[in-house]
Amino acid sequence: MRVIIQRVKSASVTSEGKPTGSIEEGLLLYIGVGKEDCEEDVIYLGDKIPNLRIFPDENDKMNRSLFDVNGSILAVSQFTLMGDCRKGRRPGFSDAAPPEEANELYESLIARWRKDGIVVETGVFQTDMLVSSVNWGPVTFVLDSKK
Repeated sequence: MRVIIQRVKSASVTSEGKPTGSIEEGLLLYIGVGKEDCEEDVIYLGDKIPNLRIFPDENDKMNRSLFDVNGSILAVSQFTLMGDCRKGRRPGFSDAAPPEEANELYESLIARWRKDGIVVETGVFQTDMLVSSVNWGPVTFVLDSKK
């Protein structure tokens, strides 16, 4: 699984003209699921992401986690993260998981965070979405469960 992690002051998503999720301080996550991904990837990312110390402490050092700041997550599925742009001019998506499998792992990841007490808002899987955010820092990381 590949995840773009953005520390945000606020973020929201609209699907097919309807608001589906919004958060204040927390993490905006774009999540791509590959055909080789499994529940082990969910376990790894489910623990890793909310425990990343990427929020500032009193000395403005990245030393606090999502748990420490009582932040929320806005999770947006994005299969294009699995795109391969190395050949030609059109991205290839042969590494992306089929939609049914991708949605199952995406939902499993969200359920894990909710079980841990994190407020998680989402977009709508396999729809055209508009995402707005105020990136704080800006702070953006790429995390790949296979690397």
